[in-house]
Amino acid sequence: MANDLEGSQLTPSIEKDGPKEDHVVLTQLADFDDPNIDEENAIVGVLEDDSPYPEVRSAVANTDDPSIPSSTLRVWVLGLVFAVLLSGLNQFFFFRYPSVNISGYVAVLISLPFGRAWAALVPNWRIFGVSLNPGPFTIKEHVLMMIMSTVGSGSAYATDIIAVQRMAARSAHYPNCIYSDPLILYSPTVALVDLIRTHVSIAPMRLTHDLNTLQTNGCGILRRFLVQPPSMIWPANLVTCALFNTLHSQSYVGMGTRGGISRERFFLYAWIAGICWYFVPGYLFQALSYFSWVCWIAPNNIVVNQLFGYVHGLGMSLITFDWAQISYIGSPLATPFWAEANIAAGFVFLLWFLAPILYYTNTWYSQYLPMSSRGSYDNTGSAYNVSRIINADASFNLTAYEEYSPLFLSMTFAISYGLSFASITATLSHSFLFFRKQIMAQSRRSLREQPDIHARLMAKYKEVPEWWYAILFVLMVVFGIVLIEVWHTEFPVWAFFLSLAIAFFYVIPIGMIQAITNQQVGLNVITELVVGYALPGRPIAMMMFKTWGYISMAQALSFASDFKLGHYMKVPPRSMFWAQVVATIVAGTVQLGVQAWMFSNIPEICTPKQKDGFICPSTEVFGTASIIWGVIGPMRMFNPGQIYGALIYWFLIGVICPAIAYVIHLKWPHSFIRYVNFPVIFSGLAAIPPATAMNYVPWVIVGFVFNYVIRRRYFAWWIKYNYVLSAALDSGVTFSIILIFFMLQYPKNGTIGLTTVQTWWGNTVFSTTADGLGLPYKQVPASGTFG
Repeated sequence: MANDLEGSQLTPSIEKDGPKEDHVVLTQLADFDDPNIDEENAIVGVLEDDSPYPEVRSAVANTDDPSIPSSTLRVWVLGLVFAVLLSGLNQFFFFRYPSVNISGYVAVLISLPFGRAWAALVPNWRIFGVSLNPGPFTIKEHVLMMIMSTVGSGSAYATDIIAVQRMAARSAHYPNCIYSDPLILYSPTVALVDLIRTHVSIAPMRLTHDLNTLQTNGCGILRRFLVQPPSMIWPANLVTCALFNTLHSQSYVGMGTRGGISRERFFLYAWIAGICWYFVPGYLFQALSYFSWVCWIAPNNIVVNQLFGYVHGLGMSLITFDWAQISYIGSPLATPFWAEANIAAGFVFLLWFLAPILYYTNTWYSQYLPMSSRGSYDNTGSAYNVSRIINADASFNLTAYEEYSPLFLSMTFAISYGLSFASITATLSHSFLFFRKQIMAQSRRSLREQPDIHARLMAKYKEVPEWWYAILFVLMVVFGIVLIEVWHTEFPVWAFFLSLAIAFFYVIPIGMIQAITNQQVGLNVITELVVGYALPGRPIAMMMFKTWGYISMAQALSFASDFKLGHYMKVPPRSMFWAQVVATIVAGTVQLGVQAWMFSNIPEICTPKQKDGFICPSTEVFGTASIIWGVIGPMRMFNPGQIYGALIYWFLIGVICPAIAYVIHLKWPHSFIRYVNFPVIFSGLAAIPPATAMNYVPWVIVGFVFNYVIRRRYFAWWIKYNYVLSAALDSGVTFSIILIFFMLQYPKNGTIGLTTVQTWWGNTVFSTTADGLGLPYKQVPASGTFG
């Protein structure tokens, strides 16, 4: 196991004879009780003038050539093209389950031949002083193109506001009077302004993670804490760096001279294998994806199906052969195993121990509902009909609510809310107890600390002026105020600023956890709780408050991650700034158009029976949350005496658990407790729902095999191929999904293979079991209601 790096442990040669700045770097790293680092690796990093983290050395070059161009005409042309393609495709697949995100790896792979073809074929003419062909396609151009392709490629959270309203317009269970205001639903202007504002107008935080000269004001906060420190490694970026260095045949100290085939050839083999194999679990034999083999043996046994099932069960069948399912919550190869172990421990205790106890003792009347589901139910076990508790003027009707039914959730959904409550307070408690010294020390020495090799190399480039961010912030605030004042949103201006304040308050502690563990604590529930008490009965306002409060933080960390990628790959900050801003606006516009097309052209979209898997799982969860927090309100759900009132005590659990761990850590500083991270435990399960146990259990198993067993026993292989394998599998599955849908599922209205492939046992067995049907343990009493 890794050892703590203590200042007293430094060898005399390093301490006495080594460069002063290297000694300072090691001393600073000693402040971080980081399971990823040990003394030997730290010393190796200093001797090589490189990172003390072997993960970073294996993927990131410690050299730079400032003469390499980055922001060129071909980058902007190809980058915007791929920004359009990726944002459109991701919006398209967002409504599908499993909704595999088409990552930047696709753009990286496709853009490489296009970039090289441009360099080989386009004449080197100059138009208005701009060179059409500056020479060979460079790695920095490739990185910048990838950032443009991905910065706005993921489905924007704000689009769910529009999607919920579109879904409400088609459903009898949603009240048109509050969800389907045509000014909001059918106005592309308001939708576009909302998208741009939520993605771009986070300048207070973006302004803090530019690579500018240190100031005494708030500027540079995220840069100081999340970008420059070597301990903030951002594990997901290492996969990307490994891919770039593989494709461009970069050689550097960390890569070493190890045997075996080249990383380029290894990537090609794994990528082709990923494309070919996904046709089996993704189309030909889907039971290998939903491999709940125990349920096939006893398809009608409800308890067996609830424990071993993958659709509505707890996933004790353990196995899936579908990389799309394994990587649904992120690649297990890119997450440190100690973080995966924390999530695994939390999963086993909460989902495999606590959930069955609560369910089979009929806590919260859960036995009348499926064990795991992303929907909301009434006291007949049917989908909750919100239209029955709303007056004609869109106000909440308490009498009708009391006459109709409370809102009920499946057991795993209810527990996920408790986990969200605990993660919020655990983040603050853990950050204060374990990181307060580092935060204070970082603040004090931010003006004089010695940069590592990557920061020293980046010092050659011009920084982003702070007034650029300030102007952008003012413009986006104006857009936001216009949006909430002109259209019927029932969202006051003071709540708009409160949502941004919440995001700003949490961004550093959550960012530190994400930069170390590759796991992000979401603010969606805390923002829902605040707005639910502050603005009850306003679902549109609730969704907007949650979007701005949560996504402002998440998008700030996304940009911090991009800056860390640029930090690793030595891309000039100013080029990154303009690439991010322009690509975000383009991507948001495309996503709105794609969503409109889908709701107009895909039959039965956002319904459980949609034949191609476009069941809109995330949108359903988003809509359920709008009912809980925006219509009924938290006071009727989570206040003491209400049905889910006990969950409010999870806030206290989130405070106490890190405190207990901290006390044990003080007594036994080198014990296993230093690997226990309660914010990761609580937030690691936040993807449930829409994720299920089948996405977590195989994820942990694969992570154990690669990031523990192979890393310990075959470290040379791991350091050379691990991140390359992750990139190959992610991109291979993505390509395969695109091919399957547009070649086999979408053409001829999905009738290709209808009588042979789509209906045979291997593609239907998992859907006909008690798990697939979502049968509850108990039937509703003869009276017709429960609770």
